[in-house]
Amino acid sequence: MTDELRRAQASAFLALHHGPVPLVIPNVWDGGSARIMEQAGFPVLATTSAGIAFSHGVPDGALDRGAMMARIAQIVAATGRPVTADLESGYGPEPEDVADSVAEVIALGVVGVNLEDVLPGASGLMDIARAADRIAAARRTAPKGTFVLNARTDAYLAGISDPFAETLRRAERFLDAGADCVFVPGVDDLPTIAALADRIPGPLNIVAGLTGKARTVAELDNAGVARITIGGSLARAALATVETAARTMRDHGTFDFAATALPHTDLQHRFTRPN
Repeated sequence: MTDELRRAQASAFLALHHGPVPLVIPNVWDGGSARIMEQAGFPVLATTSAGIAFSHGVPDGALDRGAMMARIAQIVAATGRPVTADLESGYGPEPEDVADSVAEVIALGVVGVNLEDVLPGASGLMDIARAADRIAAARRTAPKGTFVLNARTDAYLAGISDPFAETLRRAERFLDAGADCVFVPGVDDLPTIAALADRIPGPLNIVAGLTGKARTVAELDNAGVARITIGGSLARAALATVETAARTMRDHGTFDFAATALPHTDLQHRFTRPN
């Protein structure tokens, strides 16, 4: 992919955050899931760090930068759709580490990233100034309009006393630092989501399927959400299918799961690219 094409894809991706309906982005974890979602018609794909880690047989957050980058490269190569990458906390504590990670995914053809405000192993949220400095470093590496920065705050997952106020405080600071969108996982109460969408001076990304209460696109649209992702929920659903099949084989000696499997010939055809 040329950088000119990547920049054009990033510009179109950014515009979708300001469309008449929410942008729904499925999170994929390998080349096969990327191809399936591309063929389903989704205009943009996102990676899931959790799903990628689970597919390596390790916990979320335990995969090193090299392995994550290799899988992101595989996903980009498997699809013609724009891909935005979950970079977790940027693979290093300093703004320079974040800048290096962003530069690496740009070289892979990625059009945007998520960046978190929690470091691996930390017990709470990152200092807001430090988190904003990391967003600013990413923005300096990828100028506005050429790359979509989705700033994630885990205020609703951190067990703090007033996550709403802290989310607003961080959202404003991150947008000022150059973020294009604010990602707030862990909130599923529609009035709260609507209040966040109203008060945050930029597009709001909500994750569907993180908890047992999965909101519909229509509900989130009515609440003012601009971007909807699904995190690792689809990868976990796929693993649930594997576990159910394993139990059926072990406990009953049956192979009923094969009746709903995609045919081998179908996948051969769908995964073959024209020369």
